[in-house]
Amino acid sequence: MGLLRYKKTLIALLVVVVVAAAYTSWKASNKPTAANRVLPVTRGDIDITVLATGVVQPANRLEIKPPIPGRVEEVLVREGKLVRRGEILAWMSSSERAALIDAARAKGPEELQRWQELYRRTPIIAPIDGTIILRKAEPGQTFQSQDAVLVMSDRLIVRAQVDETDIGKVKLRQPARVTLDAYSDQPIDGVVDHIAFEARTVNNVITYEVDVLPARVPAFMRSGMTANVSFAIESRRNVVLVPAEAIQTRDGRTRVTVAPQTPDARPSERNITLGIGDGRRVEVLAGVVEGERVLAPQLASSGQAAPSSPLIPGRRR
Repeated sequence: MGLLRYKKTLIALLVVVVVAAAYTSWKASNKPTAANRVLPVTRGDIDITVLATGVVQPANRLEIKPPIPGRVEEVLVREGKLVRRGEILAWMSSSERAALIDAARAKGPEELQRWQELYRRTPIIAPIDGTIILRKAEPGQTFQSQDAVLVMSDRLIVRAQVDETDIGKVKLRQPARVTLDAYSDQPIDGVVDHIAFEARTVNNVITYEVDVLPARVPAFMRSGMTANVSFAIESRRNVVLVPAEAIQTRDGRTRVTVAPQTPDARPSERNITLGIGDGRRVEVLAGVVEGERVLAPQLASSGQAAPSSPLIPGRRR
């Protein structure tokens, strides 16, 4: 009788141990493992862009040359000045007038005045509306008719080099944002004004020139400055967003693992419908809602490779 009672007690203890182990295992399987991160499903804006580098330069660079050989008497403009077509930029004397004026000056003020009235100075006039970008003349300098006295441009643009793999995404009148290396905290908005039809090949890389016309040319913008250009390809506003690393693709289906809402619940896989993505976040059209949480692999430590998502871009070219 005592032996039978002992056996029953032993069996009961074994049952309790097995049940406890099973429950512990079930609880552990229902919790996110240490190999996962819990990330929120958020709502916000997302933009798809194409990035390129470029240089600020005049759309049309025009050298202003004297109509005749001679000497510059007075320059009325400085670099950076906006001028109108027909505006007088400088005064000059022909070689003959300069010689006569110099001889009259040696004879006295009355003689100088008489010859100055007889032989008027020749104006150098702006041929177009634009900006003086280079002043090459100072009073007293002599010039030939083929020498430039001033250089002007009608407008400044940014000429960007866009990779051939991205050129199909860039369209005329498309919004773009320019950031100058020298003024990185002051972005400049603009639009695509021209897309080249002929490619350029530099170091076996094929690119196309794309001209961006700034909506406003700030005073600090200078010809020759290095610029970074971001072309706005597609945008979404106030949409549901999921971190790209949480998205999985298996058997032709795209899904995420949704974290349990309560300690006793289990993680669940859920199919989702995707919109656009920027490499870090992806728009979700259906499958999860704002406020839910999803699981993603832990970031790789040094010496380890992190699991990859097909929506996370590789190293930039």
